[in-house]
Amino acid sequence: MELERIDNQPVETIDGLRVRPGKPLPFGVSTVPGGLNFSVYTSAGTACKLVLLSRSEKKIIKEIRIPDHYRIGDVYSIVVFDLDYEDIEYGYKIEGPYDPEQGYRFDGSNILMDPYARTTSGREEWGEEPNWEIQYQHRSRISFDDFDWEGDSPLELKDEDLVIYEMHVRSFTQSESSNVKFKGTYAGIVEKIPYLKELGINAVELMPVFEFDEFENSRIHPDTGERLYNYWGYSTVAFFAPKAGFASTGKYGMQVDEFKQLIKELHRAGIEVILDVVFNHTAEGNEHGPSISFKGLDNKIYYMLTPEGYYYNFSGTGNTLNCNNPIVRNLVLDCLRYWASEYHIDGFRFDLASILGRDPWGAPLSNPPLLESLAFDPILSSCKLIAEAWDAGGLYQVGTFPAFGRWSEWNGKYRDTARRFLKGDEGQVGELAQRIQGSPDLYQWNGRSQATSINFITCHDGFTLTDLVSYNQKHNEANGEFNRDGGDDNHSWNCGAEGWTDNPDILSLRTKQAMNAVALLMTSRGTPMLLMGDEFGRSQHGNNNAYCIDSPISWVDWTLLNSNRTLFEFTKAVIQFRHQHPCLRVNRFDHAGSEVLPSCSFHGTTPWSVDWSSESRQLGWLMSSQQENNKPDTVYIAANSAHYATWFELPRLPEIFEWNICFNTGNQAEPYLKEPNVFKEAGILVGERSMVIFTASPRET
Repeated sequence: MELERIDNQPVETIDGLRVRPGKPLPFGVSTVPGGLNFSVYTSAGTACKLVLLSRSEKKIIKEIRIPDHYRIGDVYSIVVFDLDYEDIEYGYKIEGPYDPEQGYRFDGSNILMDPYARTTSGREEWGEEPNWEIQYQHRSRISFDDFDWEGDSPLELKDEDLVIYEMHVRSFTQSESSNVKFKGTYAGIVEKIPYLKELGINAVELMPVFEFDEFENSRIHPDTGERLYNYWGYSTVAFFAPKAGFASTGKYGMQVDEFKQLIKELHRAGIEVILDVVFNHTAEGNEHGPSISFKGLDNKIYYMLTPEGYYYNFSGTGNTLNCNNPIVRNLVLDCLRYWASEYHIDGFRFDLASILGRDPWGAPLSNPPLLESLAFDPILSSCKLIAEAWDAGGLYQVGTFPAFGRWSEWNGKYRDTARRFLKGDEGQVGELAQRIQGSPDLYQWNGRSQATSINFITCHDGFTLTDLVSYNQKHNEANGEFNRDGGDDNHSWNCGAEGWTDNPDILSLRTKQAMNAVALLMTSRGTPMLLMGDEFGRSQHGNNNAYCIDSPISWVDWTLLNSNRTLFEFTKAVIQFRHQHPCLRVNRFDHAGSEVLPSCSFHGTTPWSVDWSSESRQLGWLMSSQQENNKPDTVYIAANSAHYATWFELPRLPEIFEWNICFNTGNQAEPYLKEPNVFKEAGILVGERSMVIFTASPRET
């Protein structure tokens, strides 16, 4: 006869519910035989109530004051038996002092969300107006990790082999032109996986998918009457919960399974999943913001506070998480371990990551505990860690971010240099040479490699590629802030007309400039990142900060795939070209090159001689490596950003090799060749604002 364990049995009844002391770890809710274990941390709270709500009846059904003797250290925990897991929502009421000057903001009447909640309710359907009369807007729910992964695991692709595609879940398929069944959802992306495969990318970087409130700071545009949202989602409500409003099944509480299905299908297609995560601040804002979770649980622990009790604002959004406090550090680690283990996430990009290296008073740390912990965590050891190495407080760490041998960086210097060279600014050739070879001036001195540099020319934050070549100035009137928001240092050029035009010469130049940008990105060492829709001319009509726009301005217009087919085919071809040529993906600064040529060399209009003067706008670069089959792989690129054509003499190859021309953006009738053509001339006239790409192959006898 099997005996029941005594530690699985209730020891008392409170308000009609059978309970027993809980386990303090793990935090959040976990299952035990016959019940649920609730655990929550508060160091200064004096009492804790567990609030249970009925999802179906939309009301509070029980409030259980957790007995003081159930508390261990600073953790209240309780096991409650016989609950309807599917119908239960829950939260906490924490009593304690209310003394903002001392950092305490306890309110025993407020229901707080569990910071470890794995799903939440309250925003199940995107854009559906919530009932503002409900006190508890974001309700914690129970989630069970019972998804069938069918043997899936993270792909662990090499950093240098990645071609990253940044996308917003809703924007990617929300347009009617996407022709998917489940528009604007995780399931909608699944329907577009064949397209992503055809394009040739092998990693998607998803803008925030942790639960956020699209109605945070929502407002009506005073002129258009359009509702403006917290569209991008860089304001986290629940760090362990996927955004329900991005799931076609969110109203049924199935967002976890739908998101996991997306990840499984992307992995099946050989595509990694990188999440854009926001640990620098939360949705609770400053002293005037709501108390959703952290403020009411332990405000003084979770946030950086001034001596007067106000919130430091290094994020530019009202508050700053105190990430190097051990409690907050553990929360971040627990969160990322959860996503890596339970969702099979391949990597994380950290928004305003420099904040993660500040001490509780905002000073930069030389050896930040959180960044070090993430770098050496055993569960995260195979995950990509990508830093946006700056913050809104003025800390800029591109090239000096505390990497611990693990972190990559969004290379903002690559973006700015590439843009300025492409538009023909003077004094860019020397800087461009550094960026093309993987930015050794930033990364070689500290023992890092080329793939440390995430190379990009456009991203969600700023102009799309088409807008970069179509506008001199931002046009953010749709944001309702009188065009004051968004950056002004765009390094853009409209090619002769601001915005829309039917001038065929201007349109042709814009297409060529977009091709130049893609060619430059894909022939640079480092890890390239492409913004969704750039491959076929997506435009936001000059808006360089569409953070609040849920309209065709932000949505991908898939009709452009046909109207700008040449740009798409060019982009697809140059991505494939990158995959085919390991010399473009070298990831060692001490790489010797091939048997016949150095790893990376620079050339001007004359081989081996570069004009480094500020007036120069011509640069050639030759990359070479020895392949696994012991054959050399060599690529040469000639780039002319001047407004006039320039003759480039080609570097001479050993007699047994010859050049083949593969791409020529100056030939708009045929900018790429399906099969490389042997090029027997000693040089080539590179057209104005054009790039030509060659490969070396054994000479035919």
